[in-house]
Parts: sequence; structure tokens; C-alpha cells
Amino acid sequence: MQRLEIKGGKKISGIINISGSKNATLPILASTILTDKKVLITNVPIVKDVETMVDLLQAMGSNIKFDKKNKKVLIKNKKKLSTFASYSMLKTMRAGVLVLGPLLAKYGFAKVSLPGGCAIGSRPINLHLDALKKMGANIKIKDGYIIASAKKGLSGCSIKFKKISVGATENILIAACFAKGLTKLSNCALEPEIQDLITFLKKLGCRIKWKKKRNLEIYGMQNLKSALHKVIFDRIEAGTYIIASALTNGVLKIKNIDTSIMSAEINLLKKSGVKIVNKKNYVLVSCKKKLKSLNIVTKPYPGFPTDLQAQIMVLMTKAQGVSEIKENIFENRFMHVSELRRMGAHIDIKGNTEKILGKRQLNGAELMETDLRASVSLVLAGLVASNKTILNRVYHLDRGYEKIEKKLTNCGAQIKRLK
Repeated sequence: MQRLEIKGGKKISGIINISGSKNATLPILASTILTDKKVLITNVPIVKDVETMVDLLQAMGSNIKFDKKNKKVLIKNKKKLSTFASYSMLKTMRAGVLVLGPLLAKYGFAKVSLPGGCAIGSRPINLHLDALKKMGANIKIKDGYIIASAKKGLSGCSIKFKKISVGATENILIAACFAKGLTKLSNCALEPEIQDLITFLKKLGCRIKWKKKRNLEIYGMQNLKSALHKVIFDRIEAGTYIIASALTNGVLKIKNIDTSIMSAEINLLKKSGVKIVNKKNYVLVSCKKKLKSLNIVTKPYPGFPTDLQAQIMVLMTKAQGVSEIKENIFENRFMHVSELRRMGAHIDIKGNTEKILGKRQLNGAELMETDLRASVSLVLAGLVASNKTILNRVYHLDRGYEKIEKKLTNCGAQIKRLK
């Protein structure tokens, strides 16, 4: 099993190119099930979750080719796909469940494994299943699989999600694009990755309109077109490297980024004392001031993202005073806390709220990664820790960060992968 070795105390300064968004790429790939025309997707991140989704679509019979050198995915589906998505494919990637909606909409049947992925909470898929039932699907769970059928196809209807869910919004949005008639969705998620999915679906010829802030109308279409699409940048990766620079008092130029969709993150980081300056083709990050403590609440977009909660917690261990983070999205997203405590962090948890005592010197230790974002928070901690940090279970990190050790090493970090 591979590990990372980090020797802390080095400034993160230089240039980092931000990769395409994993969380935008995955639903876009799932949605290509709907079309028989050629699709070319560019700016695709080379991360394990994307590779797994490509493998899943190949296993289902999709004519899909991943050009990793040029970060492109080309799809030419000429024949009917298999409607089976196995556990072996979905056990490490929760987004695999996104094939359920398009398979059911196009072929009237799907047998899809219940998803795996990060163990950061139950994240039930009842919102997906309840919505598909309203659209005419018969669904049962058997032997760890979702078995769904709609002999007459899915039909448009009005659906209000009981809570805001990125995955449910994506799955039902894709399904509705191939359903009969008009589908009205309310209480939808608004994440930039969903906006990018909609942009792609419109290129296929899908008719989608925002009616109000969280309300969508989708008119089902069966004759879809060919499309070329460039995936948006990964805002979570960008936020992670901004924090890395601020933690180490480096000066970092971050390219391939649009801060207009990162207002909550940027504003909070600036409030803490991080200097972020927009230039013509890049963002310049530095932090010469003493960091200030923050009170943070994770919320659905446009609020502060849960996917940056663990990373900003590490930053707050260096801030003055006591910071507070309230996690409102997932109920089990503090698994990194025990590992940070082993490094010397002073963090108290009560319910879904954590208090972080700042101005702490972190010390290197051997650590265990538990999920994607927790893993990268431990990398950040290792960058500012004294001595050496060893991170086990690096595969969590590889699911969502492209060449992280290379990007950090090029900016001054001492980090290497051990076999």
C-alpha cells in the first residue's frame, strides 16, 4: 500500500495549474448514456474517481476512450448499453449511482449497486429513488442492488426535494432530460458543478430552464446531438492550494481559476488575513499578516462548502484565538480530527460543532487517511508540522487530487510517495 512522506517547514510558493473539476466531470460522464452521438469532453482531471467512472461506462458497453495525455474523453455510443452497474465498480465511488437515472430513462430498466465512496455520513439515496418513483419507476432493493424498471418510460412530473442534495438534483435532472413531457424540480442544489452539467446537457439539445433560484423546468427530448464541452475548474482543489500557501506563508500563483464562483471561500479566507489578488490570467495568494480566527458554517452553495471544511480547520490551528466550525451537511465529517489531535492540534467536538484553539505547533506523526477531504487536510498539516509526517491509505487522496505531490513539490514542498 502506497504512502506519502512529508517533511514540513517549507513555504509553498510558485505556480499551480488547477485541474478540471472531478465533481463536474462525473455527472457529465454519466449523462452521456443518453446520447448516441459523438461527445468530446476536455479539461478532464486525471483522478481515480474519473478513471473508475470511465471503467464503469466501458463495462456497460460504452465506446469511451480516455486520452490522459491530453485530458480528453471521447465517447461514440452506437449500440445499446448494458443496464447493469456492478458493486465491484461502485464500491469506491459514490457518484456511480448517477448512472441510475439515465439508464432508467433511456432503457426502462437499471440494476445498479448501492454506492460506496467516502465514509462521511449515511448520505441516503432515498431522494433519488423517491423522485424516480414519482416519474413512474418501480424500485426495489435486493442483495445490495437497486433494481428499477419503467416499462412505459419515465414521465415528467413535479418534484420537490425534501432537502437540498447535489447528487439527487444531478440524477433526476439527467433522467428528466429523456423523460416524456415536462418535469418541474424545486429545492434544487445550485453548485457550479450542476451549472456545468446543465451547460453540457443544453449542448446535447436538452431543454432546461431555471424558473426561480432553486427551481428547474426540463422538457424531455429523445433526439440528442453531438457536443464538445470543456469541464470547469475544480474550486475545491483551488481552495486547498490557497490554504496551503497561506499556511506556509508562501506566495502562490494559481492559474485556471475563476474566483466569481468561490465568493464564500474567498471572503472567509480574506477575513482571516489571507491576501488574494485577482490578476488577468491568475490569482496571487500570500499571507503576511497574523491569521485571525473564524466562525464558519458549512452550507449548500452559495454557502461555504463542506468539501473545504477539513482544510480550513488546519488553517485555523495557526490562527489567533478560538475558531468554530459548524458542519451542517454531513454528520460524520470530523474523522480527521483524531489524527490532527495526534499532531498536537487542540480541537473540541460537541455535536456537529468543533472549536479549534489556534497558535498550535503541529508535530509530524504517522497518520491514517479516512476519506478524500480528510486526507488532503492531513497533507496540509504535514506541510507545517515539525519533523516528518507519514500518510497511509493514499488511495483516498488519489480519488480527487491530480498529481498532488508533484504540484506541491514544484512549489517547494518536500513530499514523496513511498511504495
